[in-house]
Amino acid sequence: MQRPHAIHVYKFGGASVKDAEAITNLVRIAREYGRDTQLLIVVSAMGKTTNALEELFHLAHSGQEYAPQLAALRDFHLGVAAELLPHDWQNAEPHSLGSLLEQLGDRLATLTPGDYDRQYDQVVSFGELLATVIVAKALGAHWLDCRPLLRTDHTWREGRMDWPTTERNVRAAVPPLLQRGPVVTQGFLGGTASGQTTTLGREGSDFTAAIFAYCLHAEAVTIWKDVAGLLNADPKFFADTVRYPEISYQETIEMAYYGASVIHPKTIKPLAVKQIPLYVKSFLDPAAEGTRIGDCRHALLAPAFIRKTGQCLISFESKDLTFISEENLEVIFGALAQVRLKIHLMQNSAISFSVCTDFSAYRLEKLLALLRDQFTIHYNTGLELYTIKNYDAPSIRRLTDGRELLLEQRTRQTFQFICRGSANEYIK
Repeated sequence: MQRPHAIHVYKFGGASVKDAEAITNLVRIAREYGRDTQLLIVVSAMGKTTNALEELFHLAHSGQEYAPQLAALRDFHLGVAAELLPHDWQNAEPHSLGSLLEQLGDRLATLTPGDYDRQYDQVVSFGELLATVIVAKALGAHWLDCRPLLRTDHTWREGRMDWPTTERNVRAAVPPLLQRGPVVTQGFLGGTASGQTTTLGREGSDFTAAIFAYCLHAEAVTIWKDVAGLLNADPKFFADTVRYPEISYQETIEMAYYGASVIHPKTIKPLAVKQIPLYVKSFLDPAAEGTRIGDCRHALLAPAFIRKTGQCLISFESKDLTFISEENLEVIFGALAQVRLKIHLMQNSAISFSVCTDFSAYRLEKLLALLRDQFTIHYNTGLELYTIKNYDAPSIRRLTDGRELLLEQRTRQTFQFICRGSANEYIK
């Protein structure tokens, strides 16, 4: 049972705000399930807006024509806004929809060569700003710019939190607003001490909800998804999925680390520190039970199947056929960190070392430039990484039968393998 007037944090992702009908549903959920609470709502960019902004940024940064894409993005947001409310959305207020769209156009027009990641953050962040302006007006809530509150360093595209400053900022600014009614703010975004926008990593809105909950000592966080709760697999690609009614912080952290798409990997730790439960519920069926994530014990869970697409397998061999030593690994790890390629799996033999990372042509080329003089480097792209958490023999057979495995690895509880992409294959 919730305590009257306790602080609750809701997070709504892109699918839950993809159009006017979806935002109307969000408003209904907030009013029905968030009543009698002080409600902070964290909102992601609408639908596929982040992807559209990434395309816009790439075109503008590389000097290509982008006007049609910008016009489509503008028309989409103005169309959704007009469908929801009869207001004039193009007034001159600093954070009106029209003003934000003008700011986006100005930002794209003034991009300069180089400085890719910093400029990326300044452009792609507009998705959350635009979405929250629309949602706040539809709900009649206070619109809050999170960027002056959530302080990060200058690690563009994956800002690292300054927790003491952030907590001071949030605790000073947010409680007075919550006492007057619901507050809507952005996921995914932060800001530096100099006022530049940072992002917290793709799908980072879950983490934003946890940051606010931690700072405000919230009673609970609820992430509203298009699935029935935390499932053992993505139902878009796996048949016969199972919902976990309750699961521990520790188990969830491991699943998120391996790439489970429901929860951002950084979300759990701040909640676990303050013992704040996390609920995963369906915005399509808000009355359903969902999943509770907290400090709990449970029996061995059903195997979890996690699929990561767009992977790259990179292998390094010493050019003089000497063993892969600690000194070699230090050089390789340093270069991977420098170009910001994260390792999802690694394995070594006597004279080679292999890693699986997300594929980025831009970052891979930088890595090759750093290491090609010292190592012979081979790589394969278009791969998929599968992880089975709490595996058993039938679950391994289910995924590996009929596949050519390029690399496999197992621990006591986890089995992983890399194979060639299968074009959105549905696994029965």
